[in-house]
Amino acid sequence: MPDSNRMTGYELIKTATLVNFDIIEKEAQPSPDGEETCVRIEMLLGEEEEDGERTEDVEWGAFGFIFALAVLSFHDARPRGVSDMHYEDKDEFTVADLIENLRYERGELRFTSDYLRGRCMKTDVTVRANGSVTLTTRTRGESALRWVDRLKGKKVLQVVS
Repeated sequence: MPDSNRMTGYELIKTATLVNFDIIEKEAQPSPDGEETCVRIEMLLGEEEEDGERTEDVEWGAFGFIFALAVLSFHDARPRGVSDMHYEDKDEFTVADLIENLRYERGELRFTSDYLRGRCMKTDVTVRANGSVTLTTRTRGESALRWVDRLKGKKVLQVVS
């Protein structure tokens, strides 16, 4: 029997690949210590139709979209400082991890992560009912820009050795 947690995760990823979204604004700034970069990306879920309205992708795609961004964040995250003792190289982000870090506050669906099993995620995703999404990362460099490109279907260049 297949692992239901993993199958649910696959369904959420599948949903995320179907979500239409536009990138409204990208901003990368040095963190307060000047050593790392903080990124903020503003997006809008849905596709603009001929009448100027947007499709309601947020209603069926919000959970999958958040999950996919969290999976990409977790995959790229590495230990920082003493978190190395909890880090496992072959670990995976799970649906349970999503639920533990997901909140509905002031009319917004919010995923907030700091450290998770030794990985420095420092990633927040906020989805609003109108389809606007804010993705922010702290001390993660510009990796969030690659995650969004991957969700858009763009190929990410990698060094081949």
